[in-house]
Amino acid sequence: MERIQMNQSLPGKYHRTEASYKSCSQSLPLDILWLPRSSFRPAEGELADCVLVVGVSRPKLAAALLSVTLLSLFLTFHVLYDSALYSIQAASMVSAAHENHNLLENQQMNTRTINHPMSLRKRLKLPRPPRPVRRLPQALIIGVRKCGTRALLEMLYLHPMVQKASGEVHFFDRDENYALGLDWYRSKMPLSFKGQITIEKSPSYFVTPEVPERVRAMNSSVRLLLIVREPVTRAISDYTQLRSRATPSAPAHALVAGHTPHQALDSAKPFEQLAISPDGSINVAYRPIAISLYHAYLHRWLEVFPREQILVVNGDQLIEDPVPQLRRIERFLGLEHKIGRKNFYFNETKGFYCLRNDTTDKCLRETKGRKHPRVDPAVVTKLRKFFVQHNQRFYDLVGEDLGWPED
Repeated sequence: MERIQMNQSLPGKYHRTEASYKSCSQSLPLDILWLPRSSFRPAEGELADCVLVVGVSRPKLAAALLSVTLLSLFLTFHVLYDSALYSIQAASMVSAAHENHNLLENQQMNTRTINHPMSLRKRLKLPRPPRPVRRLPQALIIGVRKCGTRALLEMLYLHPMVQKASGEVHFFDRDENYALGLDWYRSKMPLSFKGQITIEKSPSYFVTPEVPERVRAMNSSVRLLLIVREPVTRAISDYTQLRSRATPSAPAHALVAGHTPHQALDSAKPFEQLAISPDGSINVAYRPIAISLYHAYLHRWLEVFPREQILVVNGDQLIEDPVPQLRRIERFLGLEHKIGRKNFYFNETKGFYCLRNDTTDKCLRETKGRKHPRVDPAVVTKLRKFFVQHNQRFYDLVGEDLGWPED
């Protein structure tokens, strides 16, 4: 009855009898609806005699089919997802294995480099890494004492291509040290790289007769730096240091090189009494006066070394304005100009320039730049007149007039 009513509801030309439905009836396990071809609008192409209408008349069976369909889709997507994830993991494992292999090879290469540096360096033609070594000095500050030898050494040490011995080695002027040989002397030098200049300073080298020949035996092309000051000022400064070390509390080792204990104790006397003899003449036997006779020592050096290997540094100008004198020294040593005004600042308390590099500021220790005692101006004038002829002989040797006062 249900099928007849559905047929009667179809419009005009699609109205069919019950016999038409019966001709399309099928005995199927599923209760679905089959319709004859005549029940549909004409379409291109041929149609089968009977057409399956999508639909299910039983709700439970429809739910089951939907569940099966969804489960099939889920399983399909799950398989695809697992396949894609496996492919990604496999590719990652291959990449990691390749990286580990490369890392292992690099480690083995490094191990071979450490264990066999020479052979591998030769095979790969790698340059030998630079190593610092101790070298004999290529330049010496030979004097003069109390003219600023320590300040000069510290200023030159601002240059990146200069290395300095930490103290006064006294190798060439002390027989007991010289007998130890050049290997001992080299052991006292700092580590330096190729191209750097090692400098040592011992002011007593200048006044010791044996030193010029000994220095030439070490290195005939060594560069020699001689720093000088106005002779009377230098003599007073020498006296000031001797007097400071002649106090009863001063240790025995505090005596200055080249001075006997008797001379050091004499420095407790006034400078005028020591520099001027009782008869009113200049006491040239007094060590501070004798050392200021520069020409008496320089001629020995010029007998051994050519003039161009000795640079005379004006100590008075070095104190007042260090940079011009340091520029001369850089040229003399064959160094690039590196030390400039940025490396100095004036210390008002001490009354002289202090040093500055990229990391620290540094002034010379308290024993440097001592205040000089007052000396009778008449004695200073007498001493300067005495030194006029001696200064001129020194000017003639060095080929330069330093312009020291004459009265």
